[in-house]
Amino acid sequence: MRTLNPPLGPLSVDQFMRGHWQRKPLLIRAALPDFKPPLSPEALFELATRDDVESRLVSQPRGRWRLDRGPFDAQDLPARTRRAWTLLVQGVDLHVDAVHDLLARFRFVPDVRLDDLMISYATDGGGVGPHVDSYDVFLLQAHGRRRWRISAPRAIELLPDAPLRILSHFEAEQEWVLEPGDILYLPPLWGHEGTALGECMTYSIGFRAPSRLELLRGFLADCADSVGGSDPRFGDRGLAPTRTPGRLPEPMTRSLAGWLADWRPTKRQIDDYIGRFLTEPKPSVWFEAQARPPALSPWWEAAQRRGLRADRRSRLAYRGRHLFINGESFEMPSGTSARLRRLADSRELPPDALRATPVDSDLARTLHQWFCAGWIHHSR
Repeated sequence: MRTLNPPLGPLSVDQFMRGHWQRKPLLIRAALPDFKPPLSPEALFELATRDDVESRLVSQPRGRWRLDRGPFDAQDLPARTRRAWTLLVQGVDLHVDAVHDLLARFRFVPDVRLDDLMISYATDGGGVGPHVDSYDVFLLQAHGRRRWRISAPRAIELLPDAPLRILSHFEAEQEWVLEPGDILYLPPLWGHEGTALGECMTYSIGFRAPSRLELLRGFLADCADSVGGSDPRFGDRGLAPTRTPGRLPEPMTRSLAGWLADWRPTKRQIDDYIGRFLTEPKPSVWFEAQARPPALSPWWEAAQRRGLRADRRSRLAYRGRHLFINGESFEMPSGTSARLRRLADSRELPPDALRATPVDSDLARTLHQWFCAGWIHHSR
């Protein structure tokens, strides 16, 4: 993947990040000039039939919102001539190389902030109603036209009894019709409503924005699962008989409160968990390990000839001497950090980065382990 940052239409990435990122919306006409969608509607429908792909069908029969979840049989989808229905397919970048490569255009934001690319197919009049997202989003018009109406953040009131989070009060302040190649950027919590003008496809590039509760819940569970050393257990030798068995005993309360108040995570625990948390793949993602792992020596010879690339589903990040990949932490051995960081930044290691490195090196053994797990592959 490229690491350079081509401009977004007439705007440089630096200008965009200084003036708009998490500040205010921006319509970018011809952000990707001559854009050709890498996926046809038929290919998108095929993805929606798979049980490893998250898909949803939104419609409004008799004026009431309806949400159906995939996978869908081919006959489950309405005819393309029928008005006002929408198919949403999540995480298409995890399944289609050309769609995953499109995310390279948005790597001016760190990879751990990138979430996924969702594709919305809609027939004339289709949409999912006015709503807000809790994260930044780029709405790339891929095919056809869609009208977008937006409003500034305000108190959120949702339509009762609806299967979707639809705003009950939405007053548009601006609106545009997007053509193929146009991009609308929206910061978090801006209300927006998109309506297809004829058959259209929109690519939504969403960004991960974990909440404090989400982080704490996972971190505390992780710490509880990895408690080391002694694990004291409460005891009350010498306890006198009680006349009030329903009352919380003060000695026990003080002891348990002390355990909670005295516990402190170490900096190493915190740093390690954050790296693993931010590179953890989604629950629907799994990797196919090598059924017959290749021997290290011939595999390394092939890697030195062809180079290596990260699987499109792999998440990588680094900090200090640690590299994090797919929710696991590795301390980078001496002499490997520059190349492993290069793998995380560019998602590939060309042959010249591997030549002259012996097969018994820490780098070769580490990369071989990741290859066998399905996290990296030989380059094409």
